[in-house]
Amino acid sequence: MDGKMLARLGAITFISVAITATAIEISRDEEPAESWAAARPATTPSDPLQAELIRCQWLGEAGARDAACLQAWAESRRRFLQPGTSSAEPLRNTQPAPPAMPAPMPSYPAEAE
Repeated sequence: MDGKMLARLGAITFISVAITATAIEISRDEEPAESWAAARPATTPSDPLQAELIRCQWLGEAGARDAACLQAWAESRRRFLQPGTSSAEPLRNTQPAPPAMPAPMPSYPAEAE
């Protein structure tokens, strides 16, 4: 078998595998995509720490600068690492944090052209 024949055989095999995989994928029944929000429980957590951690999670990157989130994460670590602590223990010295507002964009004077 020479090189040209081997290359043709490889190309035909590759194309037949690609066509078969495409046909299988097209014939599949599509399942509805489940979003992350739909997977979350609909009930609100009874633990204020858990509620605060969920709020911090929704803040995203801004949560790393939020004082209430930093305190909630420290309390969560303390509960996790301290043996014999109840997960339903109330959050220490915490008041509900106001919703985080993004910092205003600085205004720069217009450049003269």
